[in-house]
Amino acid sequence: MLKFKREMDMTKGGVMGKLIAFTLPLALSGILQLLFNAADLVVIGQFSETGAESLAAVSSNNALISLIINVSIGLSVGANVVMAQSIGSRDMDRAQRTLHTSILLSLICGIIVAFVGAFCARYFLEWMNTDPVVLDKATVYLRIYFIGAPANIVYNFGAAILRAKGDTKRPLIFLFIAGVLNAGLNLIFVIFAHLDVAGVALATIISQYVSVVLVIVALLKEKDYCKLIIRKLAIKKRELLDILKVGLPSGILSSFFSVANVIIQSSINGFGYQVMAGNSTGASLEAFVYTSMNAVSNAATTFTGQNVGAKRNDRVPSILTNSCIITTFISVVLGGIILLFGEPLASLYTRDPAVVAYALDRMKIILPIYFVCGMVENFVGCLRGMNYAILPMIPSFLCVCVYRIVWVYTIFKTQHTTLILYLSYPISWLLNLVMDGIMYYYAYSKTIRVSKTMRDDRNTLEYVRT
Repeated sequence: MLKFKREMDMTKGGVMGKLIAFTLPLALSGILQLLFNAADLVVIGQFSETGAESLAAVSSNNALISLIINVSIGLSVGANVVMAQSIGSRDMDRAQRTLHTSILLSLICGIIVAFVGAFCARYFLEWMNTDPVVLDKATVYLRIYFIGAPANIVYNFGAAILRAKGDTKRPLIFLFIAGVLNAGLNLIFVIFAHLDVAGVALATIISQYVSVVLVIVALLKEKDYCKLIIRKLAIKKRELLDILKVGLPSGILSSFFSVANVIIQSSINGFGYQVMAGNSTGASLEAFVYTSMNAVSNAATTFTGQNVGAKRNDRVPSILTNSCIITTFISVVLGGIILLFGEPLASLYTRDPAVVAYALDRMKIILPIYFVCGMVENFVGCLRGMNYAILPMIPSFLCVCVYRIVWVYTIFKTQHTTLILYLSYPISWLLNLVMDGIMYYYAYSKTIRVSKTMRDDRNTLEYVRT
């Protein structure tokens, strides 16, 4: 019989130390992934025969890739929460059903995304007003990239299952192996084989399939409730609904950001390929801060899920507070370092001084207030862990999606500069933080009331029996 063997008990002891211990490998996983993704841009920008154009072609796909992938990836958050709650309540059977439902669901989603993305790539890019100079290269990159969608999505689900029990180390190791392979293949395909953007895309999908093989093998070798048994792969209705209850709103929430970013990217595309390349370079450097902060919010989701499952709701405020402290520290320190060394860091991506200047323009607006974005993610993470995945959709839809789109078609239309365009980000985060704070207060108060009512009912029943 399978038995529980937790890597980390998140329901007891101090919160800060365990949050940091859980977050560090998760943040390092994200940073490693970004380093290898940045290597794509560095190699293509420095060694391609058409450096700035190829860099713009690869980077012009980022917002679109996020839009299509994030809905599926958001479902992995649902798998993480349901698994974490199963662990917290020590429901082994539910954990097993969640595991097998999650893996099969991720495979189906991956195949759908790959099919839609590969066949509609050029139409998407034309809709985004992609510069005709880079349209053909961007299309080649996007079509090849989407072939790796099944591996990308299945990996994220598998890693989410492992992280639900506190295992963040093995996903880190798997990403390191795949990332080294990705970086090596980039050099071979671009410098020696002269495959340009196609080489970068091929290196990416090969490394993605290696990472998914590693995570599947790890699950097959598990001895406890996370053991994957191929013949048990099936969609269980109850677990599917539980995953969708948290994961689908999470995916839609992510898509709100992506829809707004696609609109902004379309506006940036209108400034030409140098601004496109500069914007992507700045965004690539900022991503190191965001990924580190996002690791904290993912930790907050898992910690909250385990504690809610164990009926330790009183620990949720401490999880949120400590998460926000860690997030602010990361944003101030890492963001400050990137701002301080912004010019030499941007110069790693390209030899074009105009592209470097455009990258600096973006980072000076985004990085000083990036911690607010991180705090928003922490509120959302705790709400998801408490099974309130739909609530964060309301402020995000209004403050991010609607607000940024309105900004583009009003303020930006009258003052057509990149500065005005970038200002939409920090203002939307501040508005979102206020609304998420209100949503969190409502959700936590309701969770406490429900728990108290259930506890009183149990006490009354025990008294009657006595």
